[in-house]
Amino acid sequence: MVKRKRRRVTDAPVSEPAVRPGLLSPTRSVPSGIGRPPYAVSGDPGPARSSSVRTADEVERMRRAGAAAAEILVEAGRAVQPGVTTDRIDALVHEATIVRGGYPSPLNYRGYPKSVCTSVNEVICHGIPDSRPLSDGDIVNIDVTIFLDGVHGDTSVTVLVGDVDDHSRRLVAETRIAMDLGIDTVRPTQPLHAIGHAIERHAQRHGLGVVREFIGHGIGTEFHSGLQVKHYFDPRDDTLLVAGMTFTIEPMLTLGDPSCALWDDAWTAVTLDGRRTAQFEHTLLVTEDGVERLTVLPDGTVPADLFAG
Repeated sequence: MVKRKRRRVTDAPVSEPAVRPGLLSPTRSVPSGIGRPPYAVSGDPGPARSSSVRTADEVERMRRAGAAAAEILVEAGRAVQPGVTTDRIDALVHEATIVRGGYPSPLNYRGYPKSVCTSVNEVICHGIPDSRPLSDGDIVNIDVTIFLDGVHGDTSVTVLVGDVDDHSRRLVAETRIAMDLGIDTVRPTQPLHAIGHAIERHAQRHGLGVVREFIGHGIGTEFHSGLQVKHYFDPRDDTLLVAGMTFTIEPMLTLGDPSCALWDDAWTAVTLDGRRTAQFEHTLLVTEDGVERLTVLPDGTVPADLFAG
């Protein structure tokens, strides 16, 4: 048997100019009548305690939270254009969350200072919205999570800003496909590692790197519950999926080496080689015969379809 040789990670150029931190606006407030997750005041979510399997009532509430998250994500994505600051996107997400009676889940989670994550170009994830304006040719991941009726809905897309180069367009397109392939593996009795296997295999075929330091997670009454969903193959992850499980799949792929570092803010993760990275995310429910995407619009539209470049 002849083994297929793996393609090398692409030699795409370093993203220039490099993203640098801007100024932060004051922390935004949430009206007192809106329900809050336990960490909203202390910043400490504590250890994960909830079950990986949701009750029927929790599932219905997660459908509503997921639809709200999708709506907010679409509003944020439509605001993306050259000259718009990521802080403006944060303000939009914050207000759109409150209008729906929800709490922006990232706000004060382990001290995170904003209501959404905006990760530009070589920023892998957890980019903090600030005064930096988006530039023509950027790509930006917008990661929205809402706490609504006692549960969380978590979703993200990577959006093209103006006229984007071919390397970046390919990265964004293949990252979304990788997520979809991971989702397609989800069904009862399937081992958890099948998700990462499908994603990693697709990335390797296209010469893209897979970030290992940040993974998908269980979600429901807790923002991050105990289930860990890797985006690479690890045969030790042999937990079998069962109907009622809810979790995110959110692969982060790179044009170069996926090794990463953190900025001094202890949140912003960037590629060490300065090459670009993209991410897509859905909150998912394992059903009796497959999988349901919870973070879709009420009519079933997937937000990423509205921003395909």
